[in-house]
Amino acid sequence: MRGRDPAELVERAAGGDRAALARLLTLVERGGDGARQVARLAHQRAGGAYTIGVTGAPGAGKSTLTHALVRHLRQDGRDRHEVGVLAVDPSSPFTGGAILGDRVRMTGHAADDGVFIRSMASRGHLGGLALATRDAVRVLDAAGFGLVVVETVGVGQVEVAIAGAADTTVVVVSPGWGDAVQASKAGLLEIADVLVVNKADLGGAEAAVRDLENVLQLVGPSPGRWRPPVVVTSAPAGTGVAELWQAVTGHRAALEATGELDARRRQRLATELREVVLRRLEDQAATAAGLGSFDALVDEIVAGRLDPWSAADVLLTFTQPAAGERSGPPPPG
Repeated sequence: MRGRDPAELVERAAGGDRAALARLLTLVERGGDGARQVARLAHQRAGGAYTIGVTGAPGAGKSTLTHALVRHLRQDGRDRHEVGVLAVDPSSPFTGGAILGDRVRMTGHAADDGVFIRSMASRGHLGGLALATRDAVRVLDAAGFGLVVVETVGVGQVEVAIAGAADTTVVVVSPGWGDAVQASKAGLLEIADVLVVNKADLGGAEAAVRDLENVLQLVGPSPGRWRPPVVVTSAPAGTGVAELWQAVTGHRAALEATGELDARRRQRLATELREVVLRRLEDQAATAAGLGSFDALVDEIVAGRLDPWSAADVLLTFTQPAAGERSGPPPPG
């Protein structure tokens, strides 16, 4: 049926059909076999997009800054970029994530075919959100977006992991959020490629820049490695946004010149593969725990006739592929 076959949807999305693209992202969010099929198809077409992660403390103005950056990119007459934006909210399975907030802020791009904005929420499945986000980025890449911006709502472990899985990670702080030591404790400085002190119009920006520079001086990059620049912005006015983009392009040029971009992407794929394997094993364990023999094995453990490790071995044998089915990776070639 038209609109339901993932292969057809990918073809249509690659041809500019935004409804097909939205449908693909919905399949990715839902997970399951449909998401896996979409991921396989998108992976075959992806590889051209450059990804930018935007993260930072709540209230730092990340959404407004993302909006200003997209506006800058679309107004650049020399090199107009098609931009996909994913706003990721791991905290709100009930409200549907950041849909209202982000889309209200970005209504100025609603009529622009070169911009696609999508909000993603956990739907109660935090463990799979990082994988779903990567697949969503891949879908936008396959649909022809040369730039994909992934904005996360907060600075929890999931958010930092998602934003850090980008080619360039932009960490946004505001003068009123706190000192750079707090940013360091949150793990933000570890993933930052570009640091932004936003809301400079509120005052205190110079002190925030000084704190960040001091921490960067103490940490110090390895010789020849990229040192995150500190950019000052006021997103509503667009102040500093051009400088932010220059910092991002500077980081990209440095990655490409040293070969680190390819190395980063390979490492990200290795990390993703590990996470997929762990997720599959979790699913297998959940299946095992739901078998009728589970309670009987618990009884055996309670009686002292079996230990938990041995009982787990028994359970997992019930979830192995049937005889004749392939259980390992495909043979080489």
